[in-house]
Amino acid sequence: MTVESTNSFVVPAGTKQIEIAPLGSTKLFQPIKVGKNILPHRVAHAPTTRFRAAKNHTPSDLQLEYYKTHSQYPGTLIITEATFTSEQGGMDLHVPGIYNDAQTKAWKKINDEIHANGSFSSMQLWYLGRVANPKDLKDAGLPLIGPSAVYWDEESEKLAKSVGNELRELTEKEIDHIVEVEYPNAAKRAIEAGFDYIEVHSAPGYFLDQFLNPASNKRTDKYGGSIENRARLLLRIIDKLIDIVGAERLAVRLSPWATFQNVDVEGEEIHSYIIDQLQERANSGNELAYISLVEPRVQASWDIAKENQVGSNEFILKHWKGKVIRAGTYAHELNKINEDINNDRTLIAFSRFFISNPDLVKKLHDGISLTPYERATFYNHDNFGYNTWIKYGENKVFNEQEEREKLGKPLA
Repeated sequence: MTVESTNSFVVPAGTKQIEIAPLGSTKLFQPIKVGKNILPHRVAHAPTTRFRAAKNHTPSDLQLEYYKTHSQYPGTLIITEATFTSEQGGMDLHVPGIYNDAQTKAWKKINDEIHANGSFSSMQLWYLGRVANPKDLKDAGLPLIGPSAVYWDEESEKLAKSVGNELRELTEKEIDHIVEVEYPNAAKRAIEAGFDYIEVHSAPGYFLDQFLNPASNKRTDKYGGSIENRARLLLRIIDKLIDIVGAERLAVRLSPWATFQNVDVEGEEIHSYIIDQLQERANSGNELAYISLVEPRVQASWDIAKENQVGSNEFILKHWKGKVIRAGTYAHELNKINEDINNDRTLIAFSRFFISNPDLVKKLHDGISLTPYERATFYNHDNFGYNTWIKYGENKVFNEQEEREKLGKPLA
C-alpha cells in the first residue's frame, strides 16, 4: 500500500475524507454517570480485536501506544479488545490475556496512560469455546470444548480431527471451574491492573453466546433446553463477578440478532429473559454499570444491507432501565446518534472509524472530516495500519516497510 501525508492524515493514496457535521452541541457531549464515574461525554471506543499483542499473549508496546493515542480526548471510555480470560479461553496468537502476572503488569502500564489522559477503561473478558483454534489448544495441552460437540463449520471439524483435538462437551465440573476460578481470576487481575470496568463478552457466536443459542447448545442438563437453562451460565458468571468486583464495575455485551459463526438469531425471547434477570438484580441494589449492544446493522466487522437487517434492540430499553452502550455503523448514520441518545442513558461506541481516526472524539465534536479505515490492516500483527493513523493537524510520514517489520514486544 502506498501512503501519503496530508496536513491531517497518513492515508491510502487517493482516499476521500468523509464530511460530517459537528456534534459538540448535542447530548453526545453531555456528561453521563456510568457506575460510580461521571463521564464528561458519551463517546466510547468499542472492543476492537486487532491481534497486536506479543506471541505469549502479553500486551505489547504497540498496544500501549495505540491505547495512549486513542484515549487522549479526556473522558473517553476505552473498551479493550477481547482479552482471553484463561489459557483454556483461547490460545490464538497475538491476542492478549489477563490471567497471569506479566499480563496484569502490562495492562497496568496501559491503564496508567489511559488514566493520565483523563479517560476511563473497561476490560472485555473473552472465551472462545468451540470457535477456538484446535491446533493452538492442542499445542498447549488443552482440549477443544463447547456447550455441546457441535462444530461451527466443516473446516473447524476437519482441523480438529486432523490434529487429534476433537470438540467435546464440557462437563458440569468443568463449567464450575470456569465460573468459580477462571473468570474470577481474570476479573481480580483486571481490577489489579487498574480497569474501571469489566465487560463480560457474551456476543456473536463465542463461548457464552454458544450456551444461549440452540444451534450450538444441545445439552440436556441444567445448562441446556429451556431459556432459563441456556442463560444459566451467563447469569452465574455475572453473579460471581458482582460479588468480586461490584455491580457498578461490571458490564455485559450482547448481540441478540447475530448469526456470525453459524449461530441462529436468538432475538427477543431469551434476551428479554436475561435483561429481566439483570433488572431484578438492579432493583435489589446490584445494577450493572452498562449493557453493551451490537446493533443488527452489523455482523462482526461487516455492515449488513438495510434490506437484510433483522430485528431491533429497542426492546431491551423497555426491559432495562440502566445505561447502555450501542455500536454499529454510527459513523455512517450520524443522524441515528441523536435518536438513540435521547433517553439520557445511552453511550455510542465506535470501532472501525476509531481505528483510522485516533482523534475521533474531537472530530465528532468539531465536525472535522473522517478518514476511512483500511480493512486489510485490521487483523495483521505489525504496526502498519495500527499506529500509523495520525491526528488532525499532525504532519507525519511513515515508511510502510519499516512499520510492517514492527511486531509487538511484551511490555516488561
